[in-house]
Amino acid sequence: MRKFLVVLDDSRECLNAMRFAAMRAANTGGGVQILSVIPPDDFNHWIGVGEVMREEARDRINAHFEVFAKWMRDKQGVNPELVIREGQPVNEIIAQINEDSAIGVLVLGAGTGKKGPGPLVSQLSRSAGSLPIPITIVPGDLSKDRLEEIT
Repeated sequence: MRKFLVVLDDSRECLNAMRFAAMRAANTGGGVQILSVIPPDDFNHWIGVGEVMREEARDRINAHFEVFAKWMRDKQGVNPELVIREGQPVNEIIAQINEDSAIGVLVLGAGTGKKGPGPLVSQLSRSAGSLPIPITIVPGDLSKDRLEEIT
């Protein structure tokens, strides 16, 4: 089964990327893998404090995942899987793609603000030619109705 890899982060555009991935998976018989990356600089503290912060980050990720997973299961009939990695986001996304041959498409949400599409879209689009899979960039301001039309 082909999987759509989508990145879970705190960005607003993440929501449309999640919706798109779930709708495409439902319409094509695919799956969804949700990747969340914890940057290493979040834990540059004493060992005990760093471990507590790491566990809190994982708990927060799991809580966000459950919200998206419930919607995907209830509305789209898709049961997503969660992968949590630690490291630099772009490096970890590429590593996940290289490690899981079932991933067929990377889905990213593009920001709509004056700062541009966001760091992941900017960085990954520069290396898109060397990735083993296509990238789908979903505009952050697409309506839910429009997403349904195009998926």
